[in-house]
Amino acid sequence: MRVLVIIKANKASETGQMPSEKLITEMGKFNEDLLKAGVLLGGEGLHPSSKGKRVVCSPSGKKTVVDGPFAETKELIAGFWIWKVASMQEAVDWVRRVPMPEGETEESTIEIRPIFEAEDFGAEFTAEERAREDRMRAELEARAAKK
Repeated sequence: MRVLVIIKANKASETGQMPSEKLITEMGKFNEDLLKAGVLLGGEGLHPSSKGKRVVCSPSGKKTVVDGPFAETKELIAGFWIWKVASMQEAVDWVRRVPMPEGETEESTIEIRPIFEAEDFGAEFTAEERAREDRMRAELEARAAKK
């Protein structure tokens, strides 16, 4: 199964405070462990919400662009990984190994969410749509291989 591992933002990440050299090194080693175990599929850190935008889509179809920061939101995202694991328990076990910032005084949260697979959509995911999905994934992999 694939999972999205969501690193929730905190005051430090929302103010743009960069991690220490020690944490960057520890995180690099952790990511290398994930890669060697065949777990890591992707992941990135995100800039603070002050550099982001939201598009609010109303039921009428109107789309409104809102500039960050999103101070009213208590659950912002600071980064993410996409992992391939055998089970949710394996994902939890990996998250328990995530390096934490030294001297951190604020509680942090990491959320794990399963990613839908084609089989999850049932008969509504027609053969034509599966073929389109397969073509797009193949194209994405080919583009990534060229980089």
